[in-house]
Amino acid sequence: MRKINTSLIEQKIYKMALKAGVNLTNSCKQALVCARDNESNPTAKFALETIIDNSEIAVKEKMPVCQDTGMAVVLLKIGQEVYLEGIDLHKAVNRGIKMAYADGYFRKSVCDPVTRKNTGDNTPAVIHTEIVAGDKISVTFMPKGFGSENMSKLYMLKPAQGLNGIIDAIVNTVKDAGSRPCPPVYVGVGIGGTFDSCAFLAKKALTREVGSVNPREDIAQIEREALKLINELNIGCQGFHGDTTALGVACEWAPTHIAGLPVAVNIQCHCVRCVKEII
Repeated sequence: MRKINTSLIEQKIYKMALKAGVNLTNSCKQALVCARDNESNPTAKFALETIIDNSEIAVKEKMPVCQDTGMAVVLLKIGQEVYLEGIDLHKAVNRGIKMAYADGYFRKSVCDPVTRKNTGDNTPAVIHTEIVAGDKISVTFMPKGFGSENMSKLYMLKPAQGLNGIIDAIVNTVKDAGSRPCPPVYVGVGIGGTFDSCAFLAKKALTREVGSVNPREDIAQIEREALKLINELNIGCQGFHGDTTALGVACEWAPTHIAGLPVAVNIQCHCVRCVKEII
């Protein structure tokens, strides 16, 4: 049994949140450069170049890479041989976020859903925990902006709609969103499970490297076909039309009930920010 004090998790979250607010992921940067180099529309190419320049300035000046510094999403995979000591785990995570958003001068965007009163420190975070084998804790921090989050959808398809129904749901979600989620987007997809777990799969998919491929071939084929059709929509960077509407499509799956086919589509803007650490 390995003992880990939650103060260590607090410190880790603090550093991860500061980093995520300023930096795009390496895979996102590479995908944006590739999109710029292959873009045939001059206006979209200019927009992509501006996005890339902005990301470089953010790192140099240590400023937020996007004005929407997001709602904090934290994924914790906790080894079953870990014994947690110290303050409550969720309290530790939220303390780390509170300090990071203050010290980083990040916008505080979390509020009561009814009164709309801001909590003032960007907490509480959305925290997902999984118990896994081992004596380590895997921590993933992802700030999620709502310009793209608002464009996400959950479908309860009929099983008979099959692969074509899944692909149509993915493509139509992006089509309906148009330029509003600040494309080129990264599309996370959950397939299967239940109403709630399917949405988590879609969120989890967004923590994958942009351009990564699901190891299951039929799921990978959905990713490829959906990405192809999305980029044929000609929405393009920031809605200026062009060759790249999406940087990638990432699908995760889980077994589901014989009577259902849940599909969740979680849209991420071009500003992919995700930091992973192991404790």
